[in-house]
Order: sequence, then structure tokens, then C-alpha cells
Amino acid sequence: MAVSISVVVLLLILAVIFLRNGGLKFSHALVCLLLGFYLASSSIAPTIHSGLTATADIVSSLHP
Repeated sequence: MAVSISVVVLLLILAVIFLRNGGLKFSHALVCLLLGFYLASSSIAPTIHSGLTATADIVSSLHP
């Protein structure tokens, strides 16, 4: 659960930065938001979740 909350916060921060800099229009952000909701309720959601979890595990195991 902590990984998904971190990803949501990171994406929210990026969206706010893009909106403030003018690189992301409000309509584009709305489309991305709706896409996220539809993906979360689709049958591919568990695959996306496991892929993000595996990526987070790989990144957290890296030690520079």
C-alpha cells in the first residue's frame, strides 16, 4: 500500500508542476485522470500493479 500511495503522490506532484509551467493543459490532466480510473477498474489492473511492485522492488534494491 505504501508504494502505491508514493506513486500517486509523485504523479500528483508532477501533474501540478506541469500544470503550473503550462506544459500540461487542464483538459489533458483530466483525460489522464479518467484513464487512470478506467485502468484501475479494468482486468489489466492486477498486471499493472504487479509490474509496478516489481519495478519498485528492483529500484529499492539498488545501492549506488
